[in-house]
Amino acid sequence: MADRLKYPISRFFLRACTSGALYLSPAHPFDSKARALFSSAVPSVPEPSKSSTMAAMATFTSSLSSKLPTIQDHSSSFHGIPFPSSSSSSVRLLPVKATPSHLSISASGASPKYDINSFTFDPIKESIVSREMTRRYMMDMITYADTDVVVVGAGSAGLSCAYELSKNPNVRVAIVEQSVSPGGGAWLGGQLFSAMVVRKPAHLFLDELGVPYDEQDNYVVIKHAALFTSTIMSKLLARPNVKLFNAVAAEDLIVKGGRVAGVVTNWALVSMNHDTQSCMDPNVMEAKVVVSSCGHDGPFGATGVKRLKDIKMIDEVPGMKALDMNAAEDAIVRLTREVVPGMIVTGMEVAEIDGAPRMGPTFGAMMISGQKAAHLALKALGMANAIDGTYALGSVHPELVLASAEPTDTASA
Repeated sequence: MADRLKYPISRFFLRACTSGALYLSPAHPFDSKARALFSSAVPSVPEPSKSSTMAAMATFTSSLSSKLPTIQDHSSSFHGIPFPSSSSSSVRLLPVKATPSHLSISASGASPKYDINSFTFDPIKESIVSREMTRRYMMDMITYADTDVVVVGAGSAGLSCAYELSKNPNVRVAIVEQSVSPGGGAWLGGQLFSAMVVRKPAHLFLDELGVPYDEQDNYVVIKHAALFTSTIMSKLLARPNVKLFNAVAAEDLIVKGGRVAGVVTNWALVSMNHDTQSCMDPNVMEAKVVVSSCGHDGPFGATGVKRLKDIKMIDEVPGMKALDMNAAEDAIVRLTREVVPGMIVTGMEVAEIDGAPRMGPTFGAMMISGQKAAHLALKALGMANAIDGTYALGSVHPELVLASAEPTDTASA
């Protein structure tokens, strides 16, 4: 029963009857599979009368424990806080925790701070809106035309890399993403399902971000992949040393003296229409380090390593092998490296260049590979990093002050 009863009993609408059996209310909208699983363990009887129900409630707990087989404690938790273990082999039936313990919802904060029945906006000229957008974007282009690190691709690996890099306020990070919406494939789990599975110990990265999850024995489950992606983006993009250039494609690499020295950029829509228009020349971003996180092969995938092959900086791109989840994730992290001077490859693009197995719908390797790529970039920049031991992951270091939008999040050496 422990293996079969995957639906939390506390979610069901249960009633006790005089016979000691449990009545499952037909009005409750749980599905037929859940009903079948539960009914196989607990006898079902017609709905009792109100008078008999009241009398039976006193014996409900003992009756339930005698009818149900033992349910083993799987230490389910959210945000890494396990449920208390029971001294006996069985556990009490508790409601499933829907939110982390540090979050709360207050009714007092539900009302808007304005009258929505007579709401009006302050006036503004249309030209002011245009100037604000244009001026700020142009200033960003000027600022990041020559930068420290360019991360190409804002999927789970690229975002994790940029997040780790941005902890050092002295490192300027430009993220180039050809899609309007960053996040790559990390908005959903496998086969367009919602949940995101992360194998331990990569859940420690989720703890750092504050992403809640359901903890199992050797993995955790985020209820919706978008929760991870939106959380890391909100923290990353608030930092003043980061700029995301979405809807911008990296069309080519800048190579000088055998070293990658930046990327050639263009609007993504322009890059997609070179064959339909006359010559539309690109722009450039020079960088001390380029991190390529373009994902596995596809219409827009693995573009970094494929370009390296085209210009004879690497010999081949064999492509990823068939799926082996356990072998793949370890290999992705292990093989994350600087493949040619000035260019680090991370995420699933690593599998393309090394012929590693595909890993399927698990995301821990993307996060940790991204973190490793960040520290490889820090090493290339001559800064403290976890690769050579000058900076321990998770430690507080004078050079690595949390770069935050909030002025209170500062530290002194």
